[in-house]
Amino acid sequence: MTENTTVLKIVTDELNEMKAKDITILDVKDKTTITDNLVIASGTSTRHIKAMADAIIVKTKELGHPPLGIEGERNSDWILVDLGELIVHIMIPETRDFYQLEKLWSSEEKK
Repeated sequence: MTENTTVLKIVTDELNEMKAKDITILDVKDKTTITDNLVIASGTSTRHIKAMADAIIVKTKELGHPPLGIEGERNSDWILVDLGELIVHIMIPETRDFYQLEKLWSSEEKK
C-alpha cells in the first residue's frame, strides 16, 4: 500500500467509525496539481463535523502525516483538512448541498 492509499484508508475508516454520512472520494489528479484526491463527507451538526475533523487530525499526526492546513475549525458548518495529496471536506448537509463540490469537481470540460 502506498502512503497516499494508507492516508486515504485511515481517513475513510475514521469517518466511517464516527458515523459520517455520504462519504465520497473523488480522484482529481487529472484536474489539479494541488492534490490527488478529495474526500467529502457530511456530519449531523457543527459539533459532529468538528469531532470528525479532530479525529482525522489526531490519527494522521500519530502516523507522522500531520495536516498542512486546517480551515473552518471554529463553529463552522464546513471544515477542510489539507493532508497534501488528500483534502478532506466535512460539512453539514445544507452547506454540502449549496456548494455541490462533487458536481464542481466531476464536471467535464465542454469542447
